[in-house]
Amino acid sequence: MPSPRPYVSPLRERAAARTRALILRRATELFAERGYARVTVADIASSAGVASKTVFASVGSKGDILDRIVEQGEADSDYERSLAELLTLHTPQSVLRQLARGTRSGNEGRFTVHEAIHKALPVHDNGEALWERYTAAYRDALLTAARHLHALTPSPSYTVEQTAGLLWFWFSPSGWRTLVVENGFTWDDAEDLLYRTAVATLC
Repeated sequence: MPSPRPYVSPLRERAAARTRALILRRATELFAERGYARVTVADIASSAGVASKTVFASVGSKGDILDRIVEQGEADSDYERSLAELLTLHTPQSVLRQLARGTRSGNEGRFTVHEAIHKALPVHDNGEALWERYTAAYRDALLTAARHLHALTPSPSYTVEQTAGLLWFWFSPSGWRTLVVENGFTWDDAEDLLYRTAVATLC
């Protein structure tokens, strides 16, 4: 006779999911504010209002938490919708305007996540690989945008790969961070500057 399946309470599952989400949100905020190296599991637990053992049981170690933040950032990206809209545009200026607007929206909306990951890179054992994993889809989207620009008139006077590199230079998380965080630009001013720079260079 088969043994009965263990009962799983839907209420308990939902409560556990809310706890995980809260832990990840508080960890993201702390990593972004203080830096990954200066935050302990105990700090995360205190901020989330739970015990340290709950953090370990729900999400795992501090490294596991960072991995989950990266996964969540990837899942929450809205680049596919923005890219699909971009591919319907027929002038270089409108494509670059959409790139400026779309990447601004993504970077501003996920600013805390980007900061949490950015500040972890120098002290993370696999920081470079972590960043490449987090930005792989972003780079692919900009390469697709570069190919679209080269199908329009006038097309850029660079190779597709060089154009994609320039788009990454301007519109990557690092590009936005350089202007907004390191140099005090507003998001509006940064969007306008990056758009005008891209148009002047590529058109």
